[in-house]
Amino acid sequence: MSDTSFASLALSPALLATLDSLGYHQMTPVQAQSLPPMLAGRDVMAQAKTGSGKTAAFGLALLSQLRVEAFSVQGLVLCPTRELADQVAEELRRLARGMANVKVLTLCGGAAFGPQLASLEHGAHIVVGTPGRIDEHLRRGSLTLGSLTTLVLDEADRMLDMGFQATIDDIIADTPADRQTLLFSATFPDEQSTEGLAIMTRGVMRDPVSVKVEETHDATTIEQHFYAVANDDARFAALKQLLLATRPTTSVVFCNTKRETQAVADSLVDAGFSAVALHGDLEQKDRDRLLVLFANQSASILVATDVAARGLDIAQLDAVFNYQIARELEVHVHRVGRTGRAGASGIACTLVTPQEQYRLERLAELLGEPLTPEPLPKASDSTPFEPPMATLQLAGGKKDKLRPGDILGALTSEGGLRGDQVGKIKVLARSAYVAVERGAVQRAQAKLERDKLKGRAFRVRRIRH
Repeated sequence: MSDTSFASLALSPALLATLDSLGYHQMTPVQAQSLPPMLAGRDVMAQAKTGSGKTAAFGLALLSQLRVEAFSVQGLVLCPTRELADQVAEELRRLARGMANVKVLTLCGGAAFGPQLASLEHGAHIVVGTPGRIDEHLRRGSLTLGSLTTLVLDEADRMLDMGFQATIDDIIADTPADRQTLLFSATFPDEQSTEGLAIMTRGVMRDPVSVKVEETHDATTIEQHFYAVANDDARFAALKQLLLATRPTTSVVFCNTKRETQAVADSLVDAGFSAVALHGDLEQKDRDRLLVLFANQSASILVATDVAARGLDIAQLDAVFNYQIARELEVHVHRVGRTGRAGASGIACTLVTPQEQYRLERLAELLGEPLTPEPLPKASDSTPFEPPMATLQLAGGKKDKLRPGDILGALTSEGGLRGDQVGKIKVLARSAYVAVERGAVQRAQAKLERDKLKGRAFRVRRIRH
């Protein structure tokens, strides 16, 4: 398709106006390839990386077919994690803001069941959730899918890896046979996963259109280095030296196991760095908290497994550090692609022991260029760096009618902070987080404790990690 403008598609004036207001004018490759068949009602099976615009692609397809006057669940999006489901739901709400009375509801494990039941009683047009919680609502009868027109499986390969095949089968059995099915995946890392997806889609998809889009980052903006370390015991000292030499504001350290992820994060904290660990063994509330801290630059370093980091849309990432080369080479390429996005520059540093030389050689073959380990750079400053922001938590949220503007207004009113000293504000159901410059955090906390919001005083505390 030669014309890649959204205006070339059969979208409603309301959706086109919203896209224009969001600055979405030209389609990304995955949108240009997948939207025409999706809007024509075809099933689509697409492989596209995080950050490629796939959420907006299936979101526009969902919203285009929505009958707003029919207040029933017409779209269902299944996601492997609560974090991804929240991101998808937020993007759908942004896209739908020019359409009157469209309700998007999230149903995820790790959240209280009661409020979800109450929300379902009020109805929804689109439900976004994790397979386990969606299946639980179906078994209880609190969710029905008789009016469903479109089913989306987002990060389908990861849902397979997490053992959701049987649960997804049960959910699909409760959907109409004539529904449209859209399957999106960030990567098919090996033949086994590809076979698993074929099994998942057999009898589920009808003559699907296949779409495959390569990584959307510009490799020329990424400065990639490989550093030689003598053995596994030398890795942490090397990582610390790299962090001190590069001093990134935000970075991700990828490890191959959950145990190593936690150990590396703990050692970085002990060494004076601001680091948090993201892996599958964390409680949901702890995951939510640390992701807020990292997203708003109150924590500088996120140490993560590949599985835990999948689906996280981390913008403005200065650097990626690979504690080892990933076991699967495509996953290594995907890690590196998280930095250097949208024209920004980024660095990717990988530690390599002599035992990993064979992986480095295979990676060089995959990339089509020689890769030679180099000596570690010298650090001119041995003092661990601090993040630019700190986070305050308010014991009130959407249930208390709090909005980001209320918090910003309270902080910047007479005698308060400058607007540029306030960072990201995230308001959840019963709590809210606001990032402020580290040097202004005590003044900000005192101001929020002193001034009332919505006529009420809310408890405020600084979040540490």
